[in-house]
Amino acid sequence: MTRVRCAVPATECESSQLQPVSAQALAGCLRLQQVDGVGLQTAHRLLRRFGSYAALFEASYEALLDCLRPAQASALLAAPAPALAGLVEATLRWQAQPGHALLLFGAPGYPPLLAQLPAPPLLLYVQGRRELLAQTALAIVGSRNASGQGRLTAQRMAHTLSDAGLTIISGLALGIDAAAHVGGLAGQGSTVACIGTGPDRIYPACHGELARRIAVEGCMVSEFALGTPPLRDNFPRRNRLISGLAAGVLVVEAAAKSGSLITARLAADQGREVYAIPGSIHATLARGCHQLIREDGAKLVESADDILVDLGRLQRAAAGYGPPDDGFVDTVLAALGQHSATADGLASQLGQSVAELQGQLLALELAGLIERLPGGQFQRVWQ
Repeated sequence: MTRVRCAVPATECESSQLQPVSAQALAGCLRLQQVDGVGLQTAHRLLRRFGSYAALFEASYEALLDCLRPAQASALLAAPAPALAGLVEATLRWQAQPGHALLLFGAPGYPPLLAQLPAPPLLLYVQGRRELLAQTALAIVGSRNASGQGRLTAQRMAHTLSDAGLTIISGLALGIDAAAHVGGLAGQGSTVACIGTGPDRIYPACHGELARRIAVEGCMVSEFALGTPPLRDNFPRRNRLISGLAAGVLVVEAAAKSGSLITARLAADQGREVYAIPGSIHATLARGCHQLIREDGAKLVESADDILVDLGRLQRAAAGYGPPDDGFVDTVLAALGQHSATADGLASQLGQSVAELQGQLLALELAGLIERLPGGQFQRVWQ
């Protein structure tokens, strides 16, 4: 089985010390989110202009008019809603619970892929293993009314991809989403659930046990404030998180007018890869996948290796790694011999940097000449 390497080394993710968000910064962020007529695009423009929440709310009306219409400037300078103080206190208590974290845009710990979006969330509520948000991930989405075969395919695909080192991302919905989470939890890469409610709500309620398990073994992420119910308009925003955190999106089953197609098109707009599993020409739940392949350039997938090879190739290209020459291949294979070794050990033995060697090792994996073992060990494949 081929594997893909993490977007950020796990040791870096695990060792970084996350500082709690201060009451002042949290109050500024929540207050800005509550200003009528100010969306995320405008909020980011304001923060770039003024540099901080404190400076923004201390700005004069005239200074705000450089970025806002008069009605928006007046709304921003109005006294905060009476309920804001209570929400800030409740959110700080939520943050203080074990396994909980608040991630402000621009601060350490914010997911690097998500930060590249045109208007990323100002604040993320995270429960569980936040280091998963910086790992190479694949989103798996599909119909809520999935067939039994579709759910089984999603679960098995997620399990295989998770075992290969990918984090599986989905939206905790019925059908394909739930199956993907279960499969991701069963593998080494685990799973991330992006939810369309506040972090203190579980929707659908029947996924309470699954959500609690993900919050311990995987990671739960929301951009919505405490107490936010499952509002219809929140789920398209949730979908952009699903695609934004992933290197690609796999659609397993989807009707012709499915929300999963929205996620797939968001992924394409964000520069992510889109994959789709074909089905019978007579199956309603295959039509969305066929449409993605026929009209939107999705890559047809028949096995997990189709995705692993493609993502590995893309990672190598992004990192500027070319194929290793024959002399280098012989050198690595000779260094491994009959034993296994870590990338650090091989780099030291070969007198090469670990960063350079990682890309070459991935190329050798894709060529089927070496394989990656648990614990970051590599061994030669004897043929």
